[in-house]
Amino acid sequence: RYDLLNHLLSAGQDIRWRSKLRSHIQSSDNLRLLDIATGTGDQLFSLIKDPRVTKAVGVDLAVEMLKIGRIKAQERHLRDIVEFQEGDACNLPFSSDKFDLITISFGIRNVSDLDKAISEMYRVLRRNGRALILEFSLPVNVVIKNLYLLYFRKILPQIGGMISGDSYAYHYLNETVENFPFGQEFCNLLEQAGFANVKAVPLTFGVASVYIADKV
Repeated sequence: RYDLLNHLLSAGQDIRWRSKLRSHIQSSDNLRLLDIATGTGDQLFSLIKDPRVTKAVGVDLAVEMLKIGRIKAQERHLRDIVEFQEGDACNLPFSSDKFDLITISFGIRNVSDLDKAISEMYRVLRRNGRALILEFSLPVNVVIKNLYLLYFRKILPQIGGMISGDSYAYHYLNETVENFPFGQEFCNLLEQAGFANVKAVPLTFGVASVYIADKV
């Protein structure tokens, strides 16, 4: 029910956000993609709709979710260009300078060591490659922020708990979002790791943000 809940609890916005991420792929061909914290592969499958992405690898620690991703790849006849494997964002099982494009969607706030995860992304990215990070953030507008937090703290955990049977996971969600650095603060962390041309693009009144960072 994980994918269903993502769509339901965001009122379908997660699909639009993932498509928006795709619009920030760099202008190059034959891109090799690494999608970190790939889960069941929704972001990966959205990205490979772009013909510039010719090979994609999704990594995650949740092996049962990876099994679902592999089923999706088989159903879409994409097994020749899509691969799923177990992997830790803080210790990526790849050589340096391997990928042209690295993405992580709604996973960076859950890593055990944020600085290490960002450093690992930089390491395995090729020169002139790009990192795209999609993550929840907090709206700047006070009225929208208060409404958003009301939904996140009170309503979302109830709905998520009823459907998934795990209310704790959805209480945990709002706690991680509220405590995670966003906007310029997160951009600063990317720059400190060596990334250039870093910018944040707010989505849906700032409920989520896309972070764009290049390795030059």
